[in-house]
Amino acid sequence: MVAEILEDDEERLDLIDCPVLVTERLVLRAPRNEDVDAIARLADNLHVAEMLSRMPHPYTKEHAVDFVRRANAGEIGKCVYAITLAQSGTFVGCCGINYLRKKDEYGTSRKDELEIGYWLGEPHWGKGYATEAAHALVDLVFRATQVEKLHASCRVSNVASRRVIYKSGFQYANTGMMDSLVAGNVPVERYMLDRRTWIGLRSWTS
Repeated sequence: MVAEILEDDEERLDLIDCPVLVTERLVLRAPRNEDVDAIARLADNLHVAEMLSRMPHPYTKEHAVDFVRRANAGEIGKCVYAITLAQSGTFVGCCGINYLRKKDEYGTSRKDELEIGYWLGEPHWGKGYATEAAHALVDLVFRATQVEKLHASCRVSNVASRRVIYKSGFQYANTGMMDSLVAGNVPVERYMLDRRTWIGLRSWTS
C-alpha cells in the first residue's frame, strides 16, 4: 500500500530523513536484497494484492527484486520501509510515507500533503503490527515535517485496515475510487489526521 511517487516530487522527499524506526516489537528499515524471498512469498497472495493499488498478482521473485531496487533508488518514494520483528528480524510486510496525489484547481499535482500506507503478510494479520507501524509513521511525519494534515485510505471492504486507521487517530473524510491492478476500479474510504489531533494522541500506549 505504498503509493508511487511522481518523478518531479523528488526534491520534496528531503523533508523527511527516513531514519530506522524502532517500536516496542518492530524495526522499520529500508528493504534489503535479503528480504526478496520473504517479500515474494508474502506478497504473492490475492487477499493482499486485491486491497492495494499497484501490487500485481501473481507476485514473483522478480517483482520483489525490482521493488527493493526501486525502493532504495527513491523511485517509489524515499520513505519505504520493510516491517521486521525486533526480536528475530523476520520480514512481515511493508509501509511508507508518500506525497498525496492531489491536484489543485489548475490540474497541477500538489506536494504539500502526505499519506501513509502499509501491508502485512497474511500470517502476521491480527497481531497489531500494522497499528504499531502506522503509529511510528504518523509520529515521524508530524515530528520531521511541518505538514498540518496526514492522509490514509483503504478499500471500503477492508475492515482490518479501517480499524488500523481509526486506532491511529484518523477521521473519515470522504469516499472515492481507486484503480487496482488486481481488483479494477474499486471504492475506497479516505481519512485525515491533523496535527492538533495528533498532539492529543502522542502517547499511543495510554
